Amino acid sequence: MKQLRVLEQPCCAPGSPPLPKRSAEAIAARFKALSDPARVSIVNRIAGQGELCTCQLTAPLGLSQPTVSHHVRVLKEAGLIEVARRRGTMTFYRLVPDAVEQLAFVLGGSPAPEGVFVTADRAVAW
Repeated sequence: MKQLRVLEQPCCAPGSPPLPKRSAEAIAARFKALSDPARVSIVNRIAGQGELCTCQLTAPLGLSQPTVSHHVRVLKEAGLIEVARRRGTMTFYRLVPDAVEQLAFVLGGSPAPEGVFVTADRAVAW
């Protein structure tokens, strides 16, 4: 039996129904986490490598360890990244695939679900 994933309805595609306030706030919080170029770079680098330690981000981004840690915390709180593993004092992070897919979907982008059932409160994609 095929598992259904509950996704927010697309907000910006042609013919999109109005978003409930709660959904709009949740989506905006994720986009807000990406409103800083350093955080976009962190997400980009993690996406390219699969997982990265914060220590692997300081030099390429030209930022201090505390600043990188702050940006990682914001992304983690927004649900865009998660802890992949810990090795000693190092913590490695990876993207949360569902969160990234959700952002693409609410903008009307890919990955395109095979089917969508839309109600006034949410959309179910499969």
